[in-house]
Amino acid sequence: MLTKQELGRQIIHAGAGIVTVTLIYFDILSSFAIFLLIIIGIIASIVSKRIKLPFFSTFLHHFEREENKKKFPGRGLIYFFVGSLLVLQLFDKDIAMASIMVLGFGDSVSHIIGEKFGQWKNIFNMNSNKLLEGTLAGTFAGFLGAVLFVPIPEAVLGSAVAMIAEVVKIDLNDNTIDDNLVVPLVAGTVMFLVRLWL
Repeated sequence: MLTKQELGRQIIHAGAGIVTVTLIYFDILSSFAIFLLIIIGIIASIVSKRIKLPFFSTFLHHFEREENKKKFPGRGLIYFFVGSLLVLQLFDKDIAMASIMVLGFGDSVSHIIGEKFGQWKNIFNMNSNKLLEGTLAGTFAGFLGAVLFVPIPEAVLGSAVAMIAEVVKIDLNDNTIDDNLVVPLVAGTVMFLVRLWL
């Protein structure tokens, strides 16, 4: 069931991708600035558990998932910027921007379409609650975002493999690694390898 809160979360997720990539493209947002945003986000997350912060607490009240409000407020946005910083440090700027677009567009659209229209179990993980229609729609949306910065083969394969990785839970010491880390890193790695081989 796609709630208004979840729809709002995904729209903000996509918007964060567009804004982040635009600022990176025009060299307004540097890796160091993103690092500072992550630190500020972590501090705000810790403080917001104890006191209400202007804007931040209101934002969490309306858009944060219930399971994160007490454990790790702002988790999604913090991990979004961690994932963005990692791809900026690891890959060329065009691949990094394409990877962030796959994260912003692909991840959001896969959730919205999967929740709203999904009927079929996902062939990539039959136990997942993420349905096949969502994965396919997310792959297409991620491709549309990525192809603005990289050639078609890189955009197609990067988006497709990243959306499959989103469905296949990647565990580390019994903890599932956050999608906002997995998706851009997988997308960037695949695009890098396609560029290397073609």
